Amino acid sequence: MHEHDTTSSHGATDAGQPLDQPHPDEVAATMRGGFQPTSPFSHTYEHPVARRDSPVAESADTVGMPMIGRWQHRLADGRVQCDLCPRGCKLRDGQRGFCFVRSNHGGVIMLDTYGRSSGFALDPVEKKPLNHWHPGTPILSFGTAGCNSGCQFCQNWDITRSRVWDAYAVDAQPDDIVRAARGCGAPSVAFTYNDSIVFAEYAIDTARACREHGIGTVAVTAGYMSACARPEFYRFMDAANIDLKGFTEDFYWHDTGTHLADVLATIDYAVNATDTWVELTTLLIPGHNDDDKTLHAECAWIRQHCGRDVPLHFSAFHPDYHMRDVPATPKERLLHARRIALQEGLRYVYTGNVSDHDGGTTFCPSCGARLIERDWYDITGYRLTEDGQCPDCGAVIPGVWDAHPGTFGGMHLPVDIHRYLG
Repeated sequence: MHEHDTTSSHGATDAGQPLDQPHPDEVAATMRGGFQPTSPFSHTYEHPVARRDSPVAESADTVGMPMIGRWQHRLADGRVQCDLCPRGCKLRDGQRGFCFVRSNHGGVIMLDTYGRSSGFALDPVEKKPLNHWHPGTPILSFGTAGCNSGCQFCQNWDITRSRVWDAYAVDAQPDDIVRAARGCGAPSVAFTYNDSIVFAEYAIDTARACREHGIGTVAVTAGYMSACARPEFYRFMDAANIDLKGFTEDFYWHDTGTHLADVLATIDYAVNATDTWVELTTLLIPGHNDDDKTLHAECAWIRQHCGRDVPLHFSAFHPDYHMRDVPATPKERLLHARRIALQEGLRYVYTGNVSDHDGGTTFCPSCGARLIERDWYDITGYRLTEDGQCPDCGAVIPGVWDAHPGTFGGMHLPVDIHRYLG
């Protein structure tokens, strides 16, 4: 049983992690903090300037050099607070934040993984998952290391929890990634594998470069982001898949080390205050976040705050990381969750990580016609018109559609970024 200290807000890290200290996730199970809703920071943000004796530079023009964090402010006691996410890590010189990839270098918080990726690959866009955004096309996907969540069920823990990322990191600047996308025929780039929020500066600069060359960008994220950082981040993201990991504060705090209200605020902002195409994903974990009451509440909130047309994906959990004693999600539980979502009025509900024909199909909500049929990531049937309408009744299907679907299928193709380095 975890205790709650009601004097703490957002799980803030008052004392950061020394650079040689074990990853903070090792003690995530004993974290304590009180729940308070998101509130804007009161101070003004200015571009931080490194001290003259700081070993870091003002930019990441040199491959692999840390980049100055864009959201931070100095405290009266000499520490520097990172304001990228609601943790608000307060760091002295030489300390790392909870995410493990932001640290205080001579009085300035730096993103240590700028220009350093955990690898590149071509994936189907449906794997992100996005079912209403350029279906069937390949997307150049990459991540870095670290995470600002402490999920006990992390499915990518070898990347998000890595403490030796620099040993296998791949150097690539934003322009290199643009060249790679164009060279391998990918119309879009995804910031994925670990949470794109923790490498926000790298993702934003890459997204800006992609936009200049007509390449789309996708953020895959858990949405645990401060209000002050959302506008710049989503301004350059063409699409996003945001994890709504559950719908109770108890689950969020005890199983992820984060807070539900902050995630809901990010989803609300991305859907209603930006031009970003948004889809949501919930990983169903047996006995943790899959009870009927929770599922009804989640789907009702989505309908009321995001509308009926935001696609929702229910994905199957498999035992991993610190939850190897929890069984995999039964297929029937996914089907049941999908039925609940449809009962609550959501129009586009999908299942993932299982073979489910109906759960992979895009139906017309007006006449029930099958419009896009999928076998896992392969599109086996496509009847949408060029302007995204049902050919039977003319209903408009929300999404970002092409004249013809892609034919990339379910391949996962590693990409050697060195072929495209400038």
